Amino acid sequence: MAIIEALIVAAGLGAAGVASSARIVKQYERGLVFRFGRLLNEVRGPGLAVITPAIDRLRRVNMQIVTLPVPAQDGITRDNVTVKVDAVVYFNVVDPVRAIVNVQDYRFAVLQVAQTSLRSIIGKSDLDDLLGNRERLNQGLELMIDSPALGWGIHIDRVEIKDVSLPESMKRSIARQAEAERERRARIITADGELQASNKLAQAAAVMSDTPTALQLRLLETVVEVAAEKNSTLVLPFPVELLRFLESSPPERGGAPADTKARPDASPGAPIPGESAAIEQSPLRDLEAARQSGKQRVNAEQSSS
Repeated sequence: MAIIEALIVAAGLGAAGVASSARIVKQYERGLVFRFGRLLNEVRGPGLAVITPAIDRLRRVNMQIVTLPVPAQDGITRDNVTVKVDAVVYFNVVDPVRAIVNVQDYRFAVLQVAQTSLRSIIGKSDLDDLLGNRERLNQGLELMIDSPALGWGIHIDRVEIKDVSLPESMKRSIARQAEAERERRARIITADGELQASNKLAQAAAVMSDTPTALQLRLLETVVEVAAEKNSTLVLPFPVELLRFLESSPPERGGAPADTKARPDASPGAPIPGESAAIEQSPLRDLEAARQSGKQRVNAEQSSS
């Protein structure tokens, strides 16, 4: 009976010893064994790891990619603009030995390097680069963080600038600048349209000058468009060609032809016989009289209304 109890006790102690010496390392972890504080050269992979109880100590290291947010950092850009920029760092451990032995807390170390590098990038960049050229800044920030992290067994996968906060006055200035730029583009487009329209009008004028009939048709179309608005008064331009026709028209049959030759005994500046009568009967005078009577009639209608 005593032998059975001793065997049970021994089995229980053996099971407790095995349980205390067995460790489980997950797939995304690596295990480092410290024996009396000294690191063993062997790195335990995923699975069951057996250590000596009370002598060895197992330290697990996560090999996954870690997402580390960087708090917003205040800084002044190269063009003297106060901004607040935050970022995010993606990194993973590639050498668990150096990550545990060379640095006390690799997460905190990466965070501090990211903050100082972010402030340095802000001071070396312009506001336009922070707003529109973030890809180049992200690459520069990644190189600045990755340089010291290699000595810690850390690989910087990527660094991204998340947000750039501007003062309210700077936001209003940027909005005014964008509005002025849009107005400039609108004016340029309008000017180009007017230039093209003027070229087309010049070509149309050249064609109409060669064809007087086309000019008269265009005049009639304009009259029709104006008359469609139901205006009370319609002013028609008098064609210049009609005036030229009247000036070149021959005298009436009943009138005496003007003597084109001056008399020898006529003094300089003396009127030629028949010239005054031809001028009085000129169609231009009749046209002027008709125009004056038309004006008087319009004035009378306006005063009566």
